[in-house]
Amino acid sequence: MSNRMWGGRFGGGPDDIMEEINASIGFDQRLFAQDIRGSLAHAEMLVAQGIISAEDGASISQGLSQILAEMEAGEFTFSRALEDIHMNIEARLAELIGATAGRLHTARSRNDQVATDFRLYVRDTLDHLAAQISRLMGVLVAKAEAHADTIMPGFTHLQPAQPVSFGHHMLAYVEMLSRDHGRLMDARKRLNESPLGAAALAGTGFDIDRHATAQALGFDAPTGNSMDSVSARDFALEALSAAAICATHLSRLAEEIVVFATPNFGFFTLPDAFSTGSSIMPQKRNPDAAELIRAKSGRIIGSLTGLFVVMKGLPLAYSKDMQEDKEGVFNALDSLSLCLAAMAGMMDTLGVNPTAMRAAAGSGFSTATDLADWLVREAGLPFRDAHHATGALVAMAEEKACLLDELSLADMQSVHASITQGIYDVLSVENSVKSRTSYGGTAPDNVRAMVAQWQAWLKAREVGQ
Repeated sequence: MSNRMWGGRFGGGPDDIMEEINASIGFDQRLFAQDIRGSLAHAEMLVAQGIISAEDGASISQGLSQILAEMEAGEFTFSRALEDIHMNIEARLAELIGATAGRLHTARSRNDQVATDFRLYVRDTLDHLAAQISRLMGVLVAKAEAHADTIMPGFTHLQPAQPVSFGHHMLAYVEMLSRDHGRLMDARKRLNESPLGAAALAGTGFDIDRHATAQALGFDAPTGNSMDSVSARDFALEALSAAAICATHLSRLAEEIVVFATPNFGFFTLPDAFSTGSSIMPQKRNPDAAELIRAKSGRIIGSLTGLFVVMKGLPLAYSKDMQEDKEGVFNALDSLSLCLAAMAGMMDTLGVNPTAMRAAAGSGFSTATDLADWLVREAGLPFRDAHHATGALVAMAEEKACLLDELSLADMQSVHASITQGIYDVLSVENSVKSRTSYGGTAPDNVRAMVAQWQAWLKAREVGQ
């Protein structure tokens, strides 16, 4: 226990409790690929700068490549006694190439090493999540195209408000997801600077080339301040913020799946692959996948809050508190990836019931706004007067237990004499939906135009990848 790689500073080793609280290898081992990428770039730079010999650099690179192969094959044995992924790799490198392994850590610290690894990992994951968002957007765009003419009730306060196209409803989530995609890419752009070479906190006296290592690792540039390099975790906070917003959007869609799949609505039929039965009630089809997506938003938001609390009081530069940055990020980004995959699969196979949607679209006097607009447009009433007259007609229809378009013309004219037979042209839900032609409106032709725009957007990103 006393043979620690941090050297001779401590005469005796920490006890079991200290090892338990201090070790991070249980979760940071997933950074192995990023750690080895960073080490290979660092070794290549050290050779190019004449800081280590070409022979030593070749040995280090060969040893690291062997370790990577062992880890990818699941043949590497991780040791808690070695604390973290960095020390595990360095110890194995020493077993393979001897004392030369010690030259790899020239001009760097575990502080800039872990900051580099973490940025690489978050960057890789953001790319993966962005691709998943595009996939889900494609599923929803296809649904919108297929249902541009399918009419459903639009809601405010979960009360019928105005009829809309189901395709338009789907495109609302496409808009949300496009902003999620943008936030992830914005976060990626800001994190894409390399901390490698900042060392512990003050930089190094060795003649290193930080621009070379940054370029080798796909970063836009090296970070500009060594203290900020090792202590900044706002890139992780920004990634989690974007993830939390995206998870919230997924949760809203999941909630609608749960609600609209109930017999009370009957708008959706849950796919077998994303629902479960009951252990006691054979008739049940439970929306478990949607409910779990809804719940996992809490886990993701909690990870964001947790990292804010960790970071809020830390003085510069590095503190061991920052070891608590990774588990929450790993868990949140894993959860979001799973939710995106589940939502794409569920929406792709979700059954849609246009008949139930159409029947519900006419309930709750959902074309009342169209009636008021007609009174403004055709009868010349100020909108407030038209609103008052429409309210009186709604009250009359309620009293007669009929729909607005089932009131007689005489009934209509008893409220306002200027009403003509033309009023009935706007009182059907079909005409109501078709009339909403303003940019961003629900008219089916609008929906088809927006579908085409989103298909082009997705195609451009597919080509860009």
